[in-house]
Amino acid sequence: MGIPLRLLLIEDSADDATLLLREIKRGGFDPLCQRVDTYEDTESALQTQNWDIIISDYSMPNFNGMEALKLAKDSGKDLPFILISGTIGEEYAVRAMKAGANDYLMKDNLTRLIPAIERELKEAKNRNARKRAEETIEHLTYHDALTGLLNRREFERRVASALESAKIKNLEHALCYFDLDQFKVINDTCGHLAGDELLKQLSDHLLKRIQLQNNLARLGGDEFGILIKNCSQEKAKAFAATLCGIVSGFRFVWDGDLFEISASIGLVNLNADTESLSKVLSAADAACYMAKDAGRNRFYLYEDSDVAISQRHNEMQMVSRITRALKGNRMRLYSQSIMPLKDPQEPPHCEILLRMLDEDGNLLAPGQFMPAAEKYSLMPSIDRWVIDNVFALKAYIAQKRQADIGVYHHCSINLSGASLSDDTLLGYICDKTREYDIAPSSVCFEITETAAIANLPIATAFIKELRSMGYRFALDDFGSGLSSFAYLKNLPVDFLKIDGSFIKDIASDPIDYTMVRAINQIGHAMNIKTIAEFVEDDKIVSKLHEIGVDFAQGFGIDRPRPIEEMVPGFSRSLPPQNA
Repeated sequence: MGIPLRLLLIEDSADDATLLLREIKRGGFDPLCQRVDTYEDTESALQTQNWDIIISDYSMPNFNGMEALKLAKDSGKDLPFILISGTIGEEYAVRAMKAGANDYLMKDNLTRLIPAIERELKEAKNRNARKRAEETIEHLTYHDALTGLLNRREFERRVASALESAKIKNLEHALCYFDLDQFKVINDTCGHLAGDELLKQLSDHLLKRIQLQNNLARLGGDEFGILIKNCSQEKAKAFAATLCGIVSGFRFVWDGDLFEISASIGLVNLNADTESLSKVLSAADAACYMAKDAGRNRFYLYEDSDVAISQRHNEMQMVSRITRALKGNRMRLYSQSIMPLKDPQEPPHCEILLRMLDEDGNLLAPGQFMPAAEKYSLMPSIDRWVIDNVFALKAYIAQKRQADIGVYHHCSINLSGASLSDDTLLGYICDKTREYDIAPSSVCFEITETAAIANLPIATAFIKELRSMGYRFALDDFGSGLSSFAYLKNLPVDFLKIDGSFIKDIASDPIDYTMVRAINQIGHAMNIKTIAEFVEDDKIVSKLHEIGVDFAQGFGIDRPRPIEEMVPGFSRSLPPQNA
């Protein structure tokens, strides 16, 4: 059995066709041949069949090889074309080659026929492979490799074009930006293969159910975008509502488990007044998060006058500023003294506080950046930055033999509730303890009462583990929770920091005075020392002495000061070996 060859033979002579096929079979091919000799039959054969090669006689009664060659080229198929003749000369052969023929042979000398066929088949194969590769590269340039949807670059190009048409032609378009509410759960519990399969299946599900004129794109991760052209705001809202239903109607099965998903959609209208592509994408992202905050599985329409959207924008801008400040080492450590009230021999204390230097050199107070950091999960990174820098500070002081720098003998570091839930933080603190070779007993970690209660089992285990190493703990803002005393006996802490709301009016409000005295008595009964916050004047200090509170902290005792002023020569984030 020879090599299969699909041959379209354009020849009016049956005898010449037989001779030609015999030569082809001798060359090792098994031709599946259709012979035609008219314009109409040739055109029909090209339209209805797939061929590997065309061999055509040059001169026929009502048809010729040049016309056949033109038909082959006009078909759009890249087919090798070989002309064969017994009469014409070199001039016609040159003309045929210039018109696109791949070779020209004489009927009385077919010794070059098989080599010509083999060469042209090989070159055609190479051309097709190169074409497929180019098509694949072109497709990947504009499409997402996983889902086959448009990619972010092409989607943004189309949105920019839609913006231009909106301004020039006064058209209305709409953009839906959405992500999947349950994707992270599936990805984390079932693995990335499951996550990828979910994205592929959902993409197919969407393509089958949304109109073809919509531009659907995967923008990254589980984020998608749809550009809806020539669409009013009301139609866009109806489409977004329908899209919610389409996504929530999808079911994903993995390893026998059934998962339901939903989408949070940010909807933005594009019109002649829309400013820019970056504004549109930013607005869509903000609206998507507003949909999440409102309960998920819904859409949220962006409007310039929306106060909640404006707040979201400001928060996201602050998130970016915080991230850049951490990377650029523009966080600043401050300290505030904690004064002993009962025992003058008590080692000096301080609480480490944080400020942020913005790009313009302005110093931001915690209230200006901490809320955004807490809301958008930046607190673990901030807490680690503080731990690293405070440990470096203590190592620097020890190396320089500056143990007499009073308040830094015992430093308090605040830990957020998010850090308490970070199961890698304990290992991080252990690593930093070894790296800087500090004495754990000289560091106290402060956690708020509400954070401790919200994560009680985790907080208790975390505290016990670090206390076994020598670290100490303070329960901050004590008294602000509803079940303070009930939870206190389960938390092995060393200090209670009495919430400032009870302290500030203690000299004039008998109820606050009684509350502070009760907290102090309970703390002492459990061998826990007490610290009063928000101590603003001598009258408050006097009342605290009267009650027997152990320590006082506040502007009436000491104002926060930059650590560089207190420890000359210390540089933030400076490892001890380079100090």
